[in-house]
Amino acid sequence: MRDQLSKLVFSTDGGRIKDEPQEPTITPSDGIARVRRETKGRKGKGVVTITGLGLAPKELKALAKTLKQKCGTGGTVVDETIEIQGDKRDVIKVELEKSGFKVKFIGG
Repeated sequence: MRDQLSKLVFSTDGGRIKDEPQEPTITPSDGIARVRRETKGRKGKGVVTITGLGLAPKELKALAKTLKQKCGTGGTVVDETIEIQGDKRDVIKVELEKSGFKVKFIGG
């Protein structure tokens, strides 16, 4: 009997094994939204990245949507970073300040 158990390949006595969905961790914000213009890895195309917001994923997507509409460009949310196509830093700064963030430009 013991030899048979050691060669066991499949068993149904464990029931369904389901991973519990984990809530995404949100990095706390220090109240400063960091706005940076990047071209690295994008074939020379400029993208403005916004980090340090400390918002939940749904709130980040909603903010990204309003920023894209105000700038008239495309963009996306990657992890906790909003990426907006083009160099619209001034428009983004005004909109983030309306939302209650202090804005700091990083880099050139």
